[in-house]
Amino acid sequence: MAFRINDIVMRKSYGSDILFRVINVIDNKGVRHYLLHGLNMRIIADAPEDDLIEASRAKIAEYDRPYREKAEYLLKKIASSKNLQRKKGMVRASRQEPYGRPGKVLHIDGDEEYLNICLDAYKKVGMEVVGVVVKEEEQPDKVYDLLEKYRPDILVLTGHDSIRSNSRDYGDINNYRNSKYFVEAVKNARKYEPALDNLVIFAGACQSNYEALIKVGANYASSPERVLIHCLDPVLVSEKVAFSHINELVKIEELIENTITGAPGIGGLQTMGKFRYGVPKGKY
Repeated sequence: MAFRINDIVMRKSYGSDILFRVINVIDNKGVRHYLLHGLNMRIIADAPEDDLIEASRAKIAEYDRPYREKAEYLLKKIASSKNLQRKKGMVRASRQEPYGRPGKVLHIDGDEEYLNICLDAYKKVGMEVVGVVVKEEEQPDKVYDLLEKYRPDILVLTGHDSIRSNSRDYGDINNYRNSKYFVEAVKNARKYEPALDNLVIFAGACQSNYEALIKVGANYASSPERVLIHCLDPVLVSEKVAFSHINELVKIEELIENTITGAPGIGGLQTMGKFRYGVPKGKY
């Protein structure tokens, strides 16, 4: 069966465990292969035509439901607690109403569809964000100029990634599809701002080389256990940093707990928050 761009498919050889969207068709000497992006997961893969089957609507709904429900729960939890987060530690002067400014995010994503989902989520939790679509392999060359242009407090470098088939050496950066690009992009971002607390960086996607990303300067990264991460995990990490007080360490256990993937997929270093309080709010 021939598949088309945007068809939702499963790989028989992996027990149909993950749903993918077809993003490209590759004809190699008359044998069709398909380039695949995970549905909700930031994984990239390829498969021959005879290994794929089309996912039914019922299967898609069944697969998507638990991820969607957890994402909705976490975003609602964040929104409902926002007033409390904003007021925590605020100084009240002459009964003036305090106000605050969360950290600004620059989100660079290799997947336009996932970026739009993330931008909608940022909006729901009241964050200031600039989103830019940049292919993973182009991120190292473009990140410095984008940082100079937008001057964010928090940088997200993400897209899709995976460990290459039959690879067992998880320390070799060449065994990953896109980790090397995320690593180089983090290196170049640190040339712009070396201090981890001045520019907070999240980097990586599904199964990314976590240790390499942390080593070159990411505050947070994926994936410690080489698992798949959800498309919204970078948003949930950024939100926690953006709304944590500038003079307080982000509670990393809470940050990880409030992601969709959790500790197998997200980890990082002690980092200061980016929320600044102000008094008074002003009359006009």
